[in-house]
Formats: sequence, structure tokens, C-alpha cells
Amino acid sequence: MLSLATDLEALTRFGRALADPIRCRILLALRERPAHPADLAERLEISRTRLSNHLACLRDCGLVVAVPVGRRVRYELADERLGHALDDLRTAVVAVATDPTCADADDKDCC
Repeated sequence: MLSLATDLEALTRFGRALADPIRCRILLALRERPAHPADLAERLEISRTRLSNHLACLRDCGLVVAVPVGRRVRYELADERLGHALDDLRTAVVAVATDPTCADADDKDCC
């Protein structure tokens, strides 16, 4: 059984990744299929530099991995269960959301 500290650390990493819309888009795209950075940048319509920074964050969080393919690198979710977790979280949040806006958008602790 994992310790509470380990559980909290894992959830914090996942939360940090989901805190940014671009990282959410990357995770959702990789949920569909692995991708090379250039293809992913084009698909998400963001610069390669910006994508690279977000991929580094997701790698540091342990959510994505870089897989060498010849001279290129392909990114994919670190574990297929992350894709299921994203689906479950997305459907659960949509199911309970009555107002997707934060009550106090200036509150840094809010949504």
C-alpha cells in the first residue's frame, strides 16, 4: 500500500500538469495516439518551443515519456492508465459541473 505522502505527491504532480490548458491539450492528444513533437505542435497550433517547455514539464511530472524512434523522438503517455484517468476525470467533471466558471476568478486558490 502506498503512503499518504506518495499519494499526495502523485496527485499534486497530476494537478500541476492539468493546471495549464496547453498541457491538458497535450495529454488529451497523447491519449488518442503517440506523436512526434513537430506533428503535435502543428496539431495543437502552438510553437515548437512552447510545446517543448510543456513536454519537459509533463516529463518531469512523470506523465509522458520520450521514446526514441530512429533519429526522432515520439511522445506518449507514461502509462495507458493515465488515458483512462483523463477520460474518467473529464466525464466526472462534466457530469457534476453546473457552472464551469470559478466563483471568484481573482482568487488564486480557486479552480
